Amino acid sequence: MRHYKKGRKLGTDASHTAAIKKNLMVNLFANDRIKTTLERAKEIRGDVDRIITWAKRGDVHSRRLAIAKLGDKQLVAEIFSKVEQGMYRDRPGGYTRIYKMGKRRGDDAVIVLMELVQESVKFKKKASADDSDIKSGLKVEKKTRRSKKRADADDALAEDAAEEAILDEDAEAEEFQDDEIFEDETEGDETEDEEIEGDEALEEVTEDEEVEETAEGSETEEAPVAEESAEAEETLDEATEAEETKEATDAEDTAETTEVSAEDEPSK
Repeated sequence: MRHYKKGRKLGTDASHTAAIKKNLMVNLFANDRIKTTLERAKEIRGDVDRIITWAKRGDVHSRRLAIAKLGDKQLVAEIFSKVEQGMYRDRPGGYTRIYKMGKRRGDDAVIVLMELVQESVKFKKKASADDSDIKSGLKVEKKTRRSKKRADADDALAEDAAEEAILDEDAEAEEFQDDEIFEDETEGDETEDEEIEGDEALEEVTEDEEVEETAEGSETEEAPVAEESAEAEETLDEATEAEETKEATDAEDTAETTEVSAEDEPSK
């Protein structure tokens, strides 16, 4: 089990890993920047921040802890002196910076540039009473602007409503005038329709009279025609009777001749 064995192995045993980390930290504090792999840089970042925090304390115990971590008294004395002069005073943490520089050709490891951050931190200013007053004034101005905009919008809506009402009244007046004109036209049309109906009635009366006259004339014409047809029927009846009598006499004559011929044949 790996109890109390946290951290990266870095491909070596425990003692070799500790020596690598110590050498990297010493070089970083001595030169302010080093070039190494990404895993090693991440492994020493916490210890570097911890040493600078001990230097900010400045007591004997912190100094001894830093000497045990680095193994170099002179280097620890320089770090503590720099911190006492004001270095890292405004920075509460994050004392290192890592830049990736690409991959190494041999084993494809990520190479980084690790350096100490020495710039001062710029914190955001807290809102003072004057700033709060300015903000409140700005808020009031915004509210007044909004209220003005709303009032202007309401006025515009009211004007639009008034214009629409006027337009509606004009439209109603025009419709009323059109209705009156239409009623006048319909009255004129009704009078014209009455005149046309009177004319049609007169025409119907004249047509009825003409039909009666034509009926009387046809009756007078039909009387002689009926008489002529009756005479023609009588003559036809007489002709048919004469023909029938002729046919009867001819039949009797033929019968007599056949009888005479029948009597004469056996005598021969």
